[in-house]
Amino acid sequence: MDPVAIGTRLASAAVTPLIKKLFVREGPGAGLVDRPVRLSGLVSFKGEKRTLTERDLRKLAAALVQQALRTGERPIAADEQQAVADALARTLHALGDLSLSDVEAVELGHEELAARLRRTADRPERELSADATYFYERLLDATCLHILHFFTQRSTFVAATLVAQSRRQGELIAKTDELIARNPLPGAQDVAFEQRYLAYVAKRHSKLTIFGIDLSNSPGKWPLDAAYMSLEATAPARVTTMRYLEGTEYYADEVEVVDSAPSIPADQALTAHDRVLLRGEAGSGKTTLVQWLAVSAARHDLDGDRIPYVLPLRTLTSHGERLPAPANFLTAAASPLAGTQPAGWESRVLTAGRALVLVDGIDEIPESERARTREWLGDLIDAYPGNRWLVTSRPSAVREDWLAEQDFTELTLSAMRHSDVAAFIHRWHEAARTGAPEEDEALVSYEEQLLAAVRSKPDLGLLATNPLMCGLICALHRDRRGFLPLGRKDLYSAALSMLLIRRDRERHMAVPELREEPQLQLLQRLAYWLIRNGRTVMDRSRAESIIADALPSVPEVAALGDAETVYAHFLHRSGLLREPGPGTVDFIHRTFQDFLGARAAVDEGDFGVLVGHAADDQWEDVIRMAVAQARPRERTEIFRDLIGRGDADPDDRARKRVHLLAAACLEHAAELAPEVRGEVEGRMTALIPPRGNREARELGSVGAVVLDLLPGPEGLSDEEAKRVAITATHIRSDAAIPFLARFARHPSMAVRSQLMWGWSRFECRPYAEQVISQLNDGATHFTLRSDEQVAELERLGLRPKHLDIRGEVSPEATSRLLLATAPAYLVLGVPPARISDEALGALDGLEELRLWEIAEPYTLSDLPSEMPLRTLGVLDRDLHLRDVHLMERWAELEWVMITTKRDASTAADIWEPLPHLPRLTRLTLPSDSLLDAPPELTLPKVTELMLNVRGDWDSAAARLANLFPGITHLQLPILPDQEPIDVTALPRLLPALTHLRASVPLATGLDAIPAHIEVDAYTPVTD
Repeated sequence: MDPVAIGTRLASAAVTPLIKKLFVREGPGAGLVDRPVRLSGLVSFKGEKRTLTERDLRKLAAALVQQALRTGERPIAADEQQAVADALARTLHALGDLSLSDVEAVELGHEELAARLRRTADRPERELSADATYFYERLLDATCLHILHFFTQRSTFVAATLVAQSRRQGELIAKTDELIARNPLPGAQDVAFEQRYLAYVAKRHSKLTIFGIDLSNSPGKWPLDAAYMSLEATAPARVTTMRYLEGTEYYADEVEVVDSAPSIPADQALTAHDRVLLRGEAGSGKTTLVQWLAVSAARHDLDGDRIPYVLPLRTLTSHGERLPAPANFLTAAASPLAGTQPAGWESRVLTAGRALVLVDGIDEIPESERARTREWLGDLIDAYPGNRWLVTSRPSAVREDWLAEQDFTELTLSAMRHSDVAAFIHRWHEAARTGAPEEDEALVSYEEQLLAAVRSKPDLGLLATNPLMCGLICALHRDRRGFLPLGRKDLYSAALSMLLIRRDRERHMAVPELREEPQLQLLQRLAYWLIRNGRTVMDRSRAESIIADALPSVPEVAALGDAETVYAHFLHRSGLLREPGPGTVDFIHRTFQDFLGARAAVDEGDFGVLVGHAADDQWEDVIRMAVAQARPRERTEIFRDLIGRGDADPDDRARKRVHLLAAACLEHAAELAPEVRGEVEGRMTALIPPRGNREARELGSVGAVVLDLLPGPEGLSDEEAKRVAITATHIRSDAAIPFLARFARHPSMAVRSQLMWGWSRFECRPYAEQVISQLNDGATHFTLRSDEQVAELERLGLRPKHLDIRGEVSPEATSRLLLATAPAYLVLGVPPARISDEALGALDGLEELRLWEIAEPYTLSDLPSEMPLRTLGVLDRDLHLRDVHLMERWAELEWVMITTKRDASTAADIWEPLPHLPRLTRLTLPSDSLLDAPPELTLPKVTELMLNVRGDWDSAAARLANLFPGITHLQLPILPDQEPIDVTALPRLLPALTHLRASVPLATGLDAIPAHIEVDAYTPVTD
């Protein structure tokens, strides 16, 4: 491999920006110098004015190695890549030690410069294998070639004195680049195509339609960079097991921990996880997120060198075709570059683990095809491990853990918070401003009015939960000069009227005058065909055929011309139809398809068809909107059919789903016979109070109508009260706040904890005033997730002693809160180094501290050594704590909890301080951490042990006898994906054991435990 071969991967366009980082930028001047410049004065990583750290230099060297290895046959093993990068970094660092001038370096030539650098750096390649050394030397030669070329261009002096050298080096670089283009290696062909493909992806997906801004003088598309707003994504809510004990700790009552996993920006989901199933309601921004990730990858803004493939399922399977193999990805996505890529390129990208596969819209294909889609995904992942995958879906389209076998992490797009809604409204109005003074002044006024309306009108705030609905509300508010319809049905009707009638008039388009109703008659037939056939995309020929069949019945539209002309009119003028690919058509958003399809079903009296699909998630919104648009007699028929359908279904889950759907439809029934409403509410009453946590959440999804049916808190058991609280905290309406306030003084810690965890789901201030203000009872743990919540505690003068401060709270707000409260119990997700010294000093009475998922390296040395700590928890997935041994400063510690992964860099260090804690009697550890304990270590004073079982149980259990001879109480929480463990040997290993708590059926042999040991066998909560 010679420099030219390396050069095929290090084309000047890709490498020049990296080389420039090595050297300082020139200041202004005329180039009137009389001597060449020493290299030590040029490098940007030495001296007082350095701009590049040594860490940056290592990253730059790694980027050069990565660039050289991008495609083609790998010349070195994967595990040697880092070693080559380290050697290259040390070599380039020697640039600052050379006494050469830039002129002398150019005169030497690239090969001799490389040799001088190797000698000055003390030949770092000596630590490499033969293959790695050869690759390193060729890469260094190629890098020096580009460095010298950089010198020839860096100043007027160099250009004047090095004309000949510059010409020769420039010719050599040009010839190398020409060789790449004229006779490329297979890898170079891939690189050249990827540059074209990534540029296409960046341009194709860089525009975003913001609903309603395509009126007047505004453009129809907006730059994604300006319009995109990241939302939060969370893991599904989990149920933890907690028990109230000794007034300070609770860990046995089942408490629903809402959003127990920290929220992350949705566009960072694939930074934290390689495979993500992302759920989101219609209009929540799933497809926009796919666009954003594709563009970010195309611009190299994502972590790693990723090639994005955008695969919208609605178009891939619009004709029932087979899902594409990698070689057909571009063809299936209707890319104009399909067929121009080098043979086998997609396979090489996937094999190298460089792909970002974005599969959009599981919910937009028929349910019968979803199993086939899952198999297709599984086969691809098995064949090409190491890539990143995102699959999007509506929440109810596929069951929980639908892709669990493929190790997908499930996340859900959160509804927009009030701050998100305010930010969206501001951005919308900023984008809508045309530059006309009168229009801009009016928009400022509309923005202020709308912000006030969203805050003050609960019904409007309930609708503004996702980007689509927020855009729709903004557009209608502007279109109607500040007046808004209420309710989804009226909003959709007004939006259709705006698009079909007002849009062209405001654009001053010379188009035929058509009334709204005739246009709706044709559009709803297209929508209903898609719904009946389980599709969101149809062929253009099919759409024209449907229009042709309907035209004789709609003469007003027929006056436009034939079906092809009418189709073109709707496509270009209605703003409702679009062509996602050649020869295909769909609605601009699924919401309008469902609304119009429901209208068609009502017009045709297809109530039996609607009810027959009541258990199908694709029809849920269709049925709701059919109820909203039906006449009273028709509504009665729909509701009675839904009740009968649910009653007759032998499947308990399906029966509940249909009855809950009927209950959810009540909010859309402006007029309904009282006896029918009573029957629906009666079926819902049978589900109240909910029997489990899953049922509680499903009941909450019905909406505010449930509040009038929920009991309590009087007359409910603690368990029933907790589940009613779960239901109410899942109702997306501030109308639930007064109801929840009635539970704030409930004696159950589980109930009060649920109320605290529900705070982030509601308007911050009203919830704080009515609910949170009553929870300051000295025992409830105050969980805080935003600066706004901290500000509310300050405003209300609350000084809770039990604080749980998550990482979303700023260090400044954290400091104020700690200083004001001087807590006795603290869960801390903010790095201690970012907290003020005064606030840390207020922890001089802290007895219990849990460091929770701190997202950056931190140290115990930042915490006061005077704290009277009795409990310390380090609750990180990845151990970012750099000085675990310092916990021995707190000699009063009785309980230490560690939950980090065993493969964390300092995980084995957790054992060092434990023997130096004289009062230590309780430990919580991962079971596999026992394998890292020193062989001679014993902790006889520890009597209570909780082992989170994971990994090799038998090997871990074998260490128990020597490590913990005095254990009397043992708890064995077992993760659901852990293999079952056999506990029959525990009495022999732990002769002092008197209490054993373990989950079944994952713990086997419990029936063989001797009678003198109390056994608490429990089943983990999985809903």
